[in-house]
Amino acid sequence: MKHFTTEEWIDFVNRVTSPKQQEAMKKHLGTGCKQCMESVALWQKLHKTAAMEAMYQPPQADVRLAKAAFAAAGAGAHRNKKSSLVEVMFDSLLHPMLAGARFSGLGTRQMLYRADPYQIDIQIEAKPEGNRLMVTGQLLDVSSPGVVGRDVKITLSNHRGNLIHTVTNQFGEFRGEVENTGDLELAFPGQGEKSIVISLRNALGHLPGKAKS
Repeated sequence: MKHFTTEEWIDFVNRVTSPKQQEAMKKHLGTGCKQCMESVALWQKLHKTAAMEAMYQPPQADVRLAKAAFAAAGAGAHRNKKSSLVEVMFDSLLHPMLAGARFSGLGTRQMLYRADPYQIDIQIEAKPEGNRLMVTGQLLDVSSPGVVGRDVKITLSNHRGNLIHTVTNQFGEFRGEVENTGDLELAFPGQGEKSIVISLRNALGHLPGKAKS
């Protein structure tokens, strides 16, 4: 019994063989050839997976963060490695409001910072119950693509003596609640002995975020 080659079965699955060849290969499968049936099943599965992958659309938020990471990594090649400056790459409060909309001073604020060697994604949200802020974020080590800032000690402060200490998980993520006094400060170790400090006055108000190191 003649068996068809792997290349021929790939063409068969992709429907690029001639009609005569397609018919001959179908007849061969009809004989119950286990070896060829397994080969066809494998390439059909791969073909289906590739088709699904081509249709996949990642979330826009992830696309934005990925683009920002590459842009920051490129800019970092021309920056003094000893610099500990904090750069604001994105701040939702700096985006213009929709026509007719009014900013209430409460809600959610999304920010993206760069401070060597990290890119810091931060979200601040006013909790509906009580007078507290929920702060979530993620650290990405842009000096090493694909590496997250894990086990990094994070300190949250409201400038009124309320300190919250947390540590990033295996995905570089952190989360903490702090009493809402209007102000917020986030601090964590940077390169060498320098600390990275992001200070926000009126964190959910009209004032744009201010960053310092």
